[in-house]
Amino acid sequence: MWKLKIAEGKGPWLESLNNFIGRQHWEFDPEAGTTEERAEVERAREEFKRNRFNMRQSADLLMRMELRKGKANVEMDKGVKLKEREVMALYVTGDLNKFLSTEHQRETKRYIYNHQNEDGGWGFHIDSHSTMFGSAISYIALRLLGEGPDDGEDNAIARGRKWILDHGGATSIPSWGKFWLSVLGVYEWDGCNPTPPELWLLPDSLPMHPGKTLCYCRLVYMPVSYLYGRRFVGPITQLIQSLRTEIYPQPYHEINWNKARNSCAKEDLYTPHHVLQDMIWGLLHHIGEPILNRWPFSKLREKALKTAIANVHYEDINSRYCCIGCVEKVLCLMACWAEDPNSTAYKKHLARIPDYLWISEDGMKFTALGCQTWDAAQAFHAIHASGLTHEYATPLKKAHSFLKASQVRENPSGNFKEMYRHICKGSWTFSTPDHGWQVSDCTAEGLKVALLFAKMFPELEEEKMEAERLFDAVNVILSLQSENGGLTAWEPQRTYRWIERFNPTELFDDVLIEREHVECTSSVIQALTLFKEQYPNHRTKEIEDSISRGIQYIERTQNPDGSWYGFWGICFTYGIWFAVEALLRCNKNYHNSQAVRKACEFILSKQLPNGGWGESYLSSSNEVYTNLKGNKSNLVQTSWALLTLIRAGQWEVDPDPVDRGMRLVINSQLENGDFPPQESTGIFMKNCIIEYSSYRCIFPIWVLSEYHRAQAQRSAIQ
Repeated sequence: MWKLKIAEGKGPWLESLNNFIGRQHWEFDPEAGTTEERAEVERAREEFKRNRFNMRQSADLLMRMELRKGKANVEMDKGVKLKEREVMALYVTGDLNKFLSTEHQRETKRYIYNHQNEDGGWGFHIDSHSTMFGSAISYIALRLLGEGPDDGEDNAIARGRKWILDHGGATSIPSWGKFWLSVLGVYEWDGCNPTPPELWLLPDSLPMHPGKTLCYCRLVYMPVSYLYGRRFVGPITQLIQSLRTEIYPQPYHEINWNKARNSCAKEDLYTPHHVLQDMIWGLLHHIGEPILNRWPFSKLREKALKTAIANVHYEDINSRYCCIGCVEKVLCLMACWAEDPNSTAYKKHLARIPDYLWISEDGMKFTALGCQTWDAAQAFHAIHASGLTHEYATPLKKAHSFLKASQVRENPSGNFKEMYRHICKGSWTFSTPDHGWQVSDCTAEGLKVALLFAKMFPELEEEKMEAERLFDAVNVILSLQSENGGLTAWEPQRTYRWIERFNPTELFDDVLIEREHVECTSSVIQALTLFKEQYPNHRTKEIEDSISRGIQYIERTQNPDGSWYGFWGICFTYGIWFAVEALLRCNKNYHNSQAVRKACEFILSKQLPNGGWGESYLSSSNEVYTNLKGNKSNLVQTSWALLTLIRAGQWEVDPDPVDRGMRLVINSQLENGDFPPQESTGIFMKNCIIEYSSYRCIFPIWVLSEYHRAQAQRSAIQ
């Protein structure tokens, strides 16, 4: 039976800045669990399988079962779905069966089978229509895990292969899939558009230097450039030879790889190439690469490869081999193995893979590293809103203790600016300090918790955070504000918007440069206004100016219809909630602010007949508000909408919309106090969902708290 391990880390290859506080991973224990507990797990698995086409999201029941046994509290993990690339990486390195036990492999296969679409394909994420990326990656992963070409219930493998072939074969997989398949040996590097490592040798002053790009983007293409520059390919086994015949409609040796470079299935294509981009790629492919692979220019390639892998090692060391995200993690692991299969770096990478594996009733998935900091802060705010701070003092103190231990205490090592890193001392990451990547809104939310805790429990002097640590957090926040007043997420913007025309991903939009976000800006405004109350003499003018410019940014970026686009949540409902909350902190509300009134009117216009709200991930992709299929409501988004209306004061004018929405929330609560799993409400780069499994409890609790207070105020007035 699977057991959840919290704040544990053993072995010579693991390192931690805070003794692994916040780390969470699963281990299989064949002796664990009673007969009844094992039967309960199997019932949950069968129930998910039966209903998988109606509800794609798991309920994280295995975790809930663990917590019911009295285990330590844990923040619920975030799952970015359909990430089977670690299977490919471990197959290439020869460590698949060494590192992934039979149970790991069984649960991974369960997950992939459970999320196969009815047409036989797999989506880019679990709510997506079938795509070549999702289908080819999932099909190959199943084959690498030992499934035969005709295995699977209802001919699942054969149906997957048929979908791939019916849609033109794997030559039309997007670029990210092309380089994965090239490393595996079932695609040729000649079919990939160039990612030359020589880009890292360009002068730093050039706007197209990769060090100026968005961190998530550059940390994908950094290891890719190393693998591409070496044309690295894993062992060509009999299975690889077989896959070459299975995923293409024509013989492998007859494929026109040059033509395949720019081929992308229409089901996958979200951001088409710019014509100039294709021209540059063509020149690099036909002229640049042949030159760079011949002496004496091959010396330049050797230097570029050393530079690229040095950057990979710097990222690995400063993230304790966690890396910034799941895609980057596996690519950096592959690059380290390609450089030296027996290296310490590769062994340290392997030791951190469990941090990314999450088990639910739908199987095992390769997730993001976690959202422990973010979820802990949001849960703290939800309980704080109830006013029952002393009744729930224990969870509040635990959340504060975790966040206190999770602040990043030092900047990246060495001359971090030369390695294209920004300051992080005083920040909070999305997950744990071992991750090492500062985030503006996570830092703001961590700061808010520290300030609120000190205000709520003045008697606990020894548990408060020192003022200098709070000042460090403010320093990080202020450093991430752009000239236009908005806040970026990770780093200051370093180059120009026109660089986005050269987006190579095909799968995402707005991925090449840092940009400002209404959510980050709002979190920072909230934190700074609270900080100013408690520390009025610290950098007073800078903080007041920052708040003022942030408010101007939020008001300026409001859409004509009253909405704001949310970049990290789905979508307009999320953006509006954050934007309005920032305006409220500066004494703007429904009664005195046109911007707030317009926002509330937009929210009211989207209320469904059952009193709720439900917004599809297509809102994010298409940038137009889109209801969930069948006009279903979503409790998390309903909570965001209601929080906006209650907090803004709209309910004081007309309480009926809020009352109808609250009836839906209250009536949806399950007998055990939980709320049902529903559609995902997180988004990444406009086109890939993120599942925040704790949201379904946090935000209904939060809005219930605010509604209770509003009702008390209404009764007092009457």
